[in-house]
Amino acid sequence: MKCITIVGLGFGNEDSLSIGAWKLLQSGDPIFLRTIDHPITPWMQKQGIPFKTFDHIYEKHDQFEPVYREIADELFRLADEHDHIIYAVPGHPMVAERTVQLLIQEGPASSTDIHVLGGGSFLDIAFARLEIDPVEGFQLLDGTNLTESHVWNPSQHILIGQVYSSFIASDVKLTLMQTYPDDYEVIIADALGVSGKEKITKVPLYELDRQHGFSNLTSVYVPPAKDDSIFYKQFSYLVQIMRQLRSPEGCPWDREQTHESLRPYLIEEAYEFIDAINQQDDQAMVEELGDVLLQVIFHAVIAEERYGFSLSEVIENLNEKLIRRHPHVFGTAHADTPDKVVQTWDAVKETEGKGKKDSILDDIPKSFPAVLMAYEQQKKAAKVGFDWDDVTGVLDKMKEELMELANAPNSMEREKELGDVLFTVINIARFYKIDPEVALFQTTRKFDRRFRHVEKRAKENGRPMEDYGIDQLEAWWQEAKIMEKDEINEIG
Repeated sequence: MKCITIVGLGFGNEDSLSIGAWKLLQSGDPIFLRTIDHPITPWMQKQGIPFKTFDHIYEKHDQFEPVYREIADELFRLADEHDHIIYAVPGHPMVAERTVQLLIQEGPASSTDIHVLGGGSFLDIAFARLEIDPVEGFQLLDGTNLTESHVWNPSQHILIGQVYSSFIASDVKLTLMQTYPDDYEVIIADALGVSGKEKITKVPLYELDRQHGFSNLTSVYVPPAKDDSIFYKQFSYLVQIMRQLRSPEGCPWDREQTHESLRPYLIEEAYEFIDAINQQDDQAMVEELGDVLLQVIFHAVIAEERYGFSLSEVIENLNEKLIRRHPHVFGTAHADTPDKVVQTWDAVKETEGKGKKDSILDDIPKSFPAVLMAYEQQKKAAKVGFDWDDVTGVLDKMKEELMELANAPNSMEREKELGDVLFTVINIARFYKIDPEVALFQTTRKFDRRFRHVEKRAKENGRPMEDYGIDQLEAWWQEAKIMEKDEINEIG
């Protein structure tokens, strides 16, 4: 059976080459190097060891993935031709070698045996030169594919490989700055273990891409953080703080709280965040959204203590739900408009089976505010055909309800009829695709602005508002309306 033996050339010159690798290179079988750009290749040439490289494939593509794909395909073809070939890669074959992964994954389908012979990884010499003990916590990241979405732990040793240009170093710097201070000290390690070329340079993070001499053998080492403030952006640190506040050595007030006692705070913080949105205040949104998140973490930690489930279960449940209810993104369903997405979402919810329901209204929380409750009731009823044909019927119903309100004989009946009027107003909003809560909020803001103007005008004239007649107050009110129109025209 045809075979590809993958051998690691070590991290540096011939001194890092294992005896097993040296014997294999002398076997006489065809040798193919991923790249000639390695410290050991001049020595191999002096030893009279013939080899070919795939550097010509790098020159054909401007991205790495097609390079790796073509190298793997070519190696399978060469194995067909020679039965047994040797594929030599820098360092250890199982460390940051995409072509090796492709060969291992696709070897069985190609009827090709894939054998891996280890080699000295650059990690070996990095641990020694940078004095890293990986048991303390260690992460290896790829500098060519580093994003903030990578979850790294600042308390661990972090080594970033393949930082072979100032351009990549710039990307690495900007990404790290999302977590670390600009002046955080990092280490640029180049050609570790290569005699005469090894270079270790300490620089503040902001100067990382201002250095010279980046090469294929360059890595960046980020030492473990000691300053607690560096962890402030970490979600896990937030959970840790809340657990500490709830501990016997924590805060007496936080320890006393329950799901029930925290209910008003959750509602309050949600409304404060909504207010920040309405004011289009970005900084306030950051702060208020943090307060909302605090309530979520607070409840999760209490549930952890009371019921034994963890915050990770809450997140797991949410992730499963998001994927399950978005089959048009994570599956094969199709939904290219917001309305179709809602239909898909509702269809998936129907299949989730949260127990037998007596009514389609059972899904509406009984603690909803009245306006939201009415809006949701009407939406649910409309989905099963209990609805007006168009808004004309609702407007006629509005006239009817207003007449019944005007003719109500007593306060109890007026309260009932007023409720019917408000319910019908919400129905009109639904037909016009207007959120009644948002519409009413905008009107309250408008009333606030105009009333404050009336108050201001009364003060300017030196008398309290109640000393003026309604005609004068109305005149100032109309003055406020004109000012608003002028402001809108100026913006337009």
